[in-house]
Amino acid sequence: MSTFDEYSQQYDHILMERRDGTLQMTLHTDGGPLRWGLRPQAQLVEALGAVGADRGNRLVILTGTGEEFIGPRSDPHRTVYAEGGVELTPAGLDRVHWNARRLVTRLLDIEIPMIAVVNGPAKRHAELALMCDIVLAAEDATFEDTAHFQLGGHVPGDGINVVYTMLLGLNRARYLMLTGQVLSAAEAKDLGLVAEVMPRRALLPRAWELARQLAAKPDLLLRYTRLVLIHPLRKAIDEGLGYFLSLETLATLDSHR
Repeated sequence: MSTFDEYSQQYDHILMERRDGTLQMTLHTDGGPLRWGLRPQAQLVEALGAVGADRGNRLVILTGTGEEFIGPRSDPHRTVYAEGGVELTPAGLDRVHWNARRLVTRLLDIEIPMIAVVNGPAKRHAELALMCDIVLAAEDATFEDTAHFQLGGHVPGDGINVVYTMLLGLNRARYLMLTGQVLSAAEAKDLGLVAEVMPRRALLPRAWELARQLAAKPDLLLRYTRLVLIHPLRKAIDEGLGYFLSLETLATLDSHR
């Protein structure tokens, strides 16, 4: 297993800093807001595995850069497959969906409390923040899933469907994913997706304040409480994710033939 000094320097889309056992992971693209793609996806899979295996980490703060949490590619209508040079074959899509599956499962493999700081619109993969134990959001943050059914012609089957359904309820989640509804930070708080909404400048100080509060507890209490709290989500992901990704693969192949 690599040490923090080793793995923290390996990823050009993730800035890591650790103080007193609290690890802050800041997502970015060239120092600005993260633009989603296959490379950030693969890096996050590797990084989450390393973070989860390092017992020197006692808490995680996950945030973005600038005024967006995660943004789309420069051409949001261009598929991630085309941008990544992925052949639209079962083998090609399997490579993408292998990482998609592990992105969700490796985040859930992190056995320490996670605090999400949604510093702006989460236009892609809002589930990364929503699977954290405490979610803080900027006043102008938004939450959506427009990249699947609405823009990309894909089944929302890579885990975001499970997260939204658990948090919003079946009917609200179906409406959001079918229509491309964009929830404001205030709406997200009212619906239970977000714990606190505040000005962007106050987010990280508040996250570190919460981290210090939680860090006062013993290590095993932190770890085992995280395991208890995410058990329903892990169970739902384990039961359905493979099936959902299979349907996403079939629909993608059909829509691009």
